[in-house]
Amino acid sequence: VLLAAAVCTKAGKAIVSRQFVEMTRTRIEGLLAAFPKLMNTGKQHTFVETESVRYVYQPMEKLYMVLITTKNSNILEDLETLRLFSRVIPEYCRALEENEISEHCFDLIFAFDEIVALGYRENVNLAQIRTFTEMDSHEEKVFRAVRETQEREAKAEMRRKAKELQQARRDAERQGKKAPGFGGFGSSAVSGGTTAAMITETIVETEKPKVAPAPARPSGSSKALKLGAKGKEVDNFVDKLKSEGENIITSVGKRSTEAAKVLAPPVNMESVHMKIEERISLTCGRDGGLQNMELHGMIMLHISNEKLARIRLHVENEDKRGVQLQTHPNVDKKLFTAESQIGLKNPEKSFPVNSDVGVLKWRLQTAEESFIPLTINCWPSESGNTCDVNIEYELQEESLELNDVIITIPLPSGVGAPVIGEIDGEYRHDSRRNLLEWCLPVIDAKNKSGSLEFSIAGQPNDFFPVQVSFVSKKNYCNIQVTKVTQVDGNSPVRFSTETTFLVDKYEIL
Repeated sequence: VLLAAAVCTKAGKAIVSRQFVEMTRTRIEGLLAAFPKLMNTGKQHTFVETESVRYVYQPMEKLYMVLITTKNSNILEDLETLRLFSRVIPEYCRALEENEISEHCFDLIFAFDEIVALGYRENVNLAQIRTFTEMDSHEEKVFRAVRETQEREAKAEMRRKAKELQQARRDAERQGKKAPGFGGFGSSAVSGGTTAAMITETIVETEKPKVAPAPARPSGSSKALKLGAKGKEVDNFVDKLKSEGENIITSVGKRSTEAAKVLAPPVNMESVHMKIEERISLTCGRDGGLQNMELHGMIMLHISNEKLARIRLHVENEDKRGVQLQTHPNVDKKLFTAESQIGLKNPEKSFPVNSDVGVLKWRLQTAEESFIPLTINCWPSESGNTCDVNIEYELQEESLELNDVIITIPLPSGVGAPVIGEIDGEYRHDSRRNLLEWCLPVIDAKNKSGSLEFSIAGQPNDFFPVQVSFVSKKNYCNIQVTKVTQVDGNSPVRFSTETTFLVDKYEIL
């Protein structure tokens, strides 16, 4: 019978130990502490016996994988079990070090439980262990799909209601009735209809995830809108844990942390602040050729000082790709066309204060290959049972500087880790999700190309779709605000600008 499986240091200190029969903590710690003293360094045996137990062990760099068994246990079976234990550990730990083992101790214990039950070896292999510990649930997938559908429907309903409200205000304005408004903008009063139109238009146009300040909400009770309540309960629970002295590490997705890094407000945020944001959605074929590329951009204006609410923005557009520009309905279109200036139709009115207002947006849709900012060439070639994969990137748009670039390549399941040949940058192997992440801190004109080579068992189709994510502080379309002036006197105004270029979807199919 297998009594316990443990990973310990060469001094006999237990890092993680799983007991398969009733044993006290002091008993297992005593057995492991005695283990290094019993070993004979001169011999090549992988087991050592005492009067009561047998230790079957395997060295792993600075650590030992140890099985403690009874003396009448079948040692050949135990050696086979030990080999499986030793193969499981690298699946969960990147390095065979004490800190890494401690960090993934629960994952290892769950995996150990799949190998041995009540002291006897289960008939499982490495791929089955990975499948069992993932605990994939069809019901959970269905629940999540339903919830996402409800959220989408709620958002669509909210936009529809916002447009209805906007239309109602316009109709009331045309008929000369007093429309319910939101008060004036800044220092000078504005009619409620115009105010509502600008606020509602901003909500409809901006593609931010934060749409809470919408003036209209769906009147019917929808389950999707109640999802926020659960989030509050979770937040309250986390706050309670923190108050009790627990150390809480909040896990945030890669995309959101990267976006937060770039979207963090600048330190020197002026009273007039502009946020220029672009998002790209791109799909390429694996054999070359752009299937579709769509880019959306917007200039958001934020004024925090009422005295600077009557201003004009001087826009410089150096784009030569045929971008379609569209100004906000309240912005003077003729002024923008003639002089590339953004100002309100009525110069006596002011921009809203202490709120983000979309004043200009643009769109680019193309299937022109030369417009691809970053090309990815993934070339898997079969060699017997294995596949040699060569993947390279090249920056086509040299004016860009892409930060935190992650090129994600899917891998076949149940075949272990890839063997990396040559690599520019770093890589991460996610054994849980069967992904290889190629990480590059910066891609710019000085570092415009690079390659990665690796080998793994599989077919060429296993390595697609390749996905790319990045963030950038330089925009693709080269549309910038160069100057801000006051309407009265044309005197210049100090302003700050924050530019971000993000990925919505970037796939090579």
